[in-house]
Amino acid sequence: MDIKQLIGETTDYDKKLALEEKKPKSWCKGISAFANCFGGKLIFGVSNDSELVGLVDAEGDAEKISEAIKIHLNPIPEFRLSFEKDEDKTFVIVEVLKGQQTPYYYEGDGQLIAFMRIGNESVPATPSQLRELVLRGSGESYDSLKSRYDFGNMSFTKLKSVYKQRTGNTFEDTDYESFGLIDEKGNLTNAGALLADESPVRHSRLFCTRWNGLSKASGIVDALDDKEYTGSLVTLLQDGTDFVRNNSKKAWRKVGNGRIEMPDYPDRAVLEGVVNALIHRNYMEIGSEVHIDMFDDRIEIYSPGGMVSGISLEGKDLLKIPSKRRNPILADIFSRLKYMERRGSGFKKILADYEGQVEFDESKMPVFDADNDDFTLTLYNLNYEHDYVMSVNDTMNGTQGGTQDGTQGGTQDKLQKQIFDMIEENPQISTSEIATKLGVGVRTVKRRIKQMPNISYVGSGYSGHWEIKGE
Repeated sequence: MDIKQLIGETTDYDKKLALEEKKPKSWCKGISAFANCFGGKLIFGVSNDSELVGLVDAEGDAEKISEAIKIHLNPIPEFRLSFEKDEDKTFVIVEVLKGQQTPYYYEGDGQLIAFMRIGNESVPATPSQLRELVLRGSGESYDSLKSRYDFGNMSFTKLKSVYKQRTGNTFEDTDYESFGLIDEKGNLTNAGALLADESPVRHSRLFCTRWNGLSKASGIVDALDDKEYTGSLVTLLQDGTDFVRNNSKKAWRKVGNGRIEMPDYPDRAVLEGVVNALIHRNYMEIGSEVHIDMFDDRIEIYSPGGMVSGISLEGKDLLKIPSKRRNPILADIFSRLKYMERRGSGFKKILADYEGQVEFDESKMPVFDADNDDFTLTLYNLNYEHDYVMSVNDTMNGTQGGTQDGTQGGTQDKLQKQIFDMIEENPQISTSEIATKLGVGVRTVKRRIKQMPNISYVGSGYSGHWEIKGE
């Protein structure tokens, strides 16, 4: 391990200039936070401004660190001590593994506190986070717990109907227990309460708003449409996706004997976003609901509760983040309904759905933002600030019909118009040069050029050039 590589990280490590024997809480809280979240490293011998100072008595400090952890952490998390050198300086690194017996408390000075990792700080867990840690440590989940509602008072006609429609199978009475809607004693679980037709879980609601403009206060009229939905999670999913569809547009472009449809938002991406918000939210957060906020240029889908693993998404490769389920029973039922997959590939599907759209470019890439408390997905309107024509001439016939501003094939979207102008001005320009000037990726440029049948590349490599048909 290279000590200098660790210093460049943000949330996976903490640093201390020296061991504060008389103030164990100052660094033991980091041990608690790492064990309660996703693990991490505590480095002794590094200043707050990342200067490599080293320890005078590294071996002696290591013994004291080990002893303090055993005294002040309850239960004692799994950790490893190691020494690292940089020239003549020695450092002690405490590697804390993600704990399985959460919550891990700091115990001292008459206090018993469980800490969580928020960004690069260790802070006391909120009541909701503490309840979630207790469940995780006991091997249970919120949706598996017995609810305070009577199964006999609930109906599940919506769930049964959708199950039949999407699988072709009939929902049997034995499925209530096998699916986890009731426990072995016939008690209604929280999962069952959330999926009942008239769900009694008051904070299981969905708020949808179509705002007027680019923010929540853009003009005299703040909202163009707003709805509050209650009921089964299956109903909430359908209501949420319907709201987005009803407040969206679908442009189209005529090509040949057919046409290409270009929705504001890809249906699959919206479905995945709403499913994830409803299924993976933290239902122990009372007084907080899932929100779908639509603006002119984007949709923001918010759900209470961050990533289950506690990690921040900042700087992470979304395609390499392991899938973790906060509510495994709900996730299993929705996978049976074919709304999601058991292996957890929601991020990948949303990104792939966007990248497969005709009007996509990197500036419209979906954004995922999460911390310990919240998760927000931003989906960008693919048609925002684009002017699409409804018919396109496939050939130039010397007439003005189907042309605008001297370009062939009808009105192009803004990006295609810019590409066309650059090629017209410099037929030797490369796709990488175009991408750099426009601030988009090379793949985006190549994809757009393929949609412009009047442009072709003649020759090969650097010796070739672009030709515009009809000129």
